[in-house]
Amino acid sequence: QVQLVESGGGLAQAGGSLRLSCAASRTIFSVNTMGWYRQAPGKQRELVAHISRGGIIFYVDSAKGRFTISRDSAKNTVYLQMNSLKPEDTGIYYCNKVPAFAWEDWGQGTQVTVSS
Repeated sequence: QVQLVESGGGLAQAGGSLRLSCAASRTIFSVNTMGWYRQAPGKQRELVAHISRGGIIFYVDSAKGRFTISRDSAKNTVYLQMNSLKPEDTGIYYCNKVPAFAWEDWGQGTQVTVSS
């Protein structure tokens, strides 16, 4: 059974930082590229960053230079360090394998709200 438990979201001011964590079941973590997705209000879920098992990393342009994704294989956990936060970073953040589709298992997500 796939388990994805996101945490670490909250309310931050613009320019602030948050660190998101995602505890994943070993069945999904150990064989997949893992990523963080964001669903902003009124928008579709989008992939923000991902990291392969070998450590190859991708960021969308809006995250480059501000976000850092990492993974801890011993803990089956993926992290997203978010610095220099902007109001447009607001949304619900989910982690999952890459790619992941709407009909697949998702966690509850963690809400990030950035005030200006």
